[in-house]
Amino acid sequence: MRHPLLVLGTSPGPGEASPPRRARAPQSPSASLALQIPALTMSARRQAWQFAAALVFFHGSEYVLAAAFHGRRNVTATSLLISKQYVLAMSFAMLEHLTEILIFPEIKEYWFVSNIGLLMVLIGEIIRKVAVITAGRAFTHVIRIYHEDQHQLVTHGVYRFMRHPGYSGFLLWAVGTQVMLCNPVSTVAFTFVLWRFFSKRIPYEEFFLRQFFGSEYEEYARRVHSGLPFIK
Repeated sequence: MRHPLLVLGTSPGPGEASPPRRARAPQSPSASLALQIPALTMSARRQAWQFAAALVFFHGSEYVLAAAFHGRRNVTATSLLISKQYVLAMSFAMLEHLTEILIFPEIKEYWFVSNIGLLMVLIGEIIRKVAVITAGRAFTHVIRIYHEDQHQLVTHGVYRFMRHPGYSGFLLWAVGTQVMLCNPVSTVAFTFVLWRFFSKRIPYEEFFLRQFFGSEYEEYARRVHSGLPFIK
């Protein structure tokens, strides 16, 4: 007769053979992947919510400030930089984010990179909004080609350090949203497209500023950098 303890499954005594152990079924790759998906989804979900919050706050505050300085009747989607190209760019960014979650989910796990993007978003937002508030009614989303009485050359505040802080802030904010999403393709694309856009817009805008303010703007432009890299 067996010892009662052996019946309960305890260790066998000396000289007795151990009962055969059941082999544990190997875990399939899909099952191990399923255990990892919740953490990856959590990270990607956080990035997506931050991206949505950045868009809502940016355009919401743009509207509030534009309406405060110029009146609600003068505020349109175009004047708030919401164009077809802009909507397509942001849609592509979200499509890249979702695609990479499915194919390369590990890319979205670079928390340090994502937090750098979040910091870029915050700094870019602050620079742009400070620029808008400092310029007041002189700040417009559409380039002025005719001089108006309230249009004055602003050279104080943040404009002491850069001529186009609004553009600098927007560039930093927009590229930062893609770094925050850990979107490598959109990060490069946004940087290139926006820099190219501003490299053409700034000379065009400054042509009229020189017409409006003459030597005063010439001296200001010689003294203060544009605020964007490789654009004088």
